[in-house]
Amino acid sequence: MAGKDFDGAIVVVTGASTGLGRAIAVETAARGAATIIVNYASSAAEAAETLRLIEAEGAHGVLVQGDVAKDEDCIRIAAAAAPYGRVDALFNNAGVTKFANNHGALDAVSAEDFMRIYAVNVVGSYQMIRAARSLLESAPSAGAVVNTASIAGVLGIGSSVPYAASKGALITMTISLARALAPKIRVNAICPGYIDTPWFGRGMPPEALERMRAGVVSSTPLKVASTAEDIAGAAVFLAAPASRHVTGETLMVDAGTHLGFAPMGMR
Repeated sequence: MAGKDFDGAIVVVTGASTGLGRAIAVETAARGAATIIVNYASSAAEAAETLRLIEAEGAHGVLVQGDVAKDEDCIRIAAAAAPYGRVDALFNNAGVTKFANNHGALDAVSAEDFMRIYAVNVVGSYQMIRAARSLLESAPSAGAVVNTASIAGVLGIGSSVPYAASKGALITMTISLARALAPKIRVNAICPGYIDTPWFGRGMPPEALERMRAGVVSSTPLKVASTAEDIAGAAVFLAAPASRHVTGETLMVDAGTHLGFAPMGMR
């Protein structure tokens, strides 16, 4: 814990009803954020639980339903922060996938799968930044954007080809916008590996999920299956004052998983 380094901050977290988004929202609340805009696509009951958790930490929460693939929804999400006059941190965490783990099975995904995944994972993040731009620029320090990418976007692995491709695009977009929006806005990304959340459980039966979890523990250098809370700290760091001179960076937060692959020329 870094004390109250988010004291009084106005924070927006997309995809915050469960998993990493919830963990980020709770972490910023615990570190002193004043108001957190909690976006969710469809899980109203789970979003309400996120709201309860952040209010238990002393923050004020605002629930906003919306699909970030729709520009009008992004505008509405950002508008929820407008009464506060600024956004100190925007966490673009909303994401979707299509589970097709055999990347060689080219018929397992369609053009529609690609379009939907890109619409949320890439275009949605772009639209949220655009909608919140003036509020981010109104922050007393440079407004911070943290995009949730993935090691899939660096290594070409993961739940499906379109998912990996979308996260690669998000990483490139992070660099482009960090350059374009400086000095008033910082833009960085995290690249988690496996996260022990219901996300993976949606794509496989319980016994297969347990085998995957055991495989992750045995194969990662740190010998852990990361939780959402394990990853949230890194995301929040990139929005905190401690990283005020960091922009255009992609931070691997994968318990060392990437070390088992060939050196990454793009790094």
